[in-house]
Amino acid sequence: MSKITIAIDGYSSCGKSTLAKALAQKLNYSYIDTGAMYRAVTYHFIKKGIIQNNNIPDMPRLLEELKHVVVYFQYNSQTRVSETYLNDENVERVIRGMDVAQNVSKISSIKEVREKMVASQREMGKHKGVVMDGRDIGSHVFPNAELKLFMTADTDVRTQRRLNELSSKGEYYTFEEVKQNLEKRDYEDTHRKENPLIKAKDAIVLDNTDLGKEEQLEFVLKLIDDLLLTQDEFKAVTKLH
Repeated sequence: MSKITIAIDGYSSCGKSTLAKALAQKLNYSYIDTGAMYRAVTYHFIKKGIIQNNNIPDMPRLLEELKHVVVYFQYNSQTRVSETYLNDENVERVIRGMDVAQNVSKISSIKEVREKMVASQREMGKHKGVVMDGRDIGSHVFPNAELKLFMTADTDVRTQRRLNELSSKGEYYTFEEVKQNLEKRDYEDTHRKENPLIKAKDAIVLDNTDLGKEEQLEFVLKLIDDLLLTQDEFKAVTKLH
């Protein structure tokens, strides 16, 4: 069967990465977490003191530093997942903290940052056989992706998921603090000038408020089976004519 591009967009803490990883493993596809790429860039700028507490960054310094930023993924055979590297440093764990979360929307809204990351993403996915999740994958990075999903969930459910993730790493915040952060990111992601978070016209909405991980995986695998079957039938008919 032909390989396809699977684009998954949606709000924060909707389980995009969890679903994308499961799909990639099931299909033997490459998985690219574009959100991690923007988090890595943000982490770099925080370390350099270019942005703090969602303040306006020092743009001249930021653009100069951006030239030296290299983000890529490397497969870990022990964990069986691709981990995020920033200039040869494994940053998979440190980019998931609240300090990065509070600043990533500001950094990801910068035109030059998005242009550099999108170019990398398109290069990574140019041969298909890829599952990519983020906020502008189906609408901008791969507008011709064969399958587009738009994930959403109830805000309180997303907040609890994020709270659980943070506490599992030893970071403790109140429910309200995390909820406010998610709502702030939702607003910034959907209102930014550069490629805002929107549902592509041909995207399939997946509301997983009341769905478990296995139910979501089965739902999407059925979509993929139907899509690939239709493609193969079309090719067969085309050959006959």
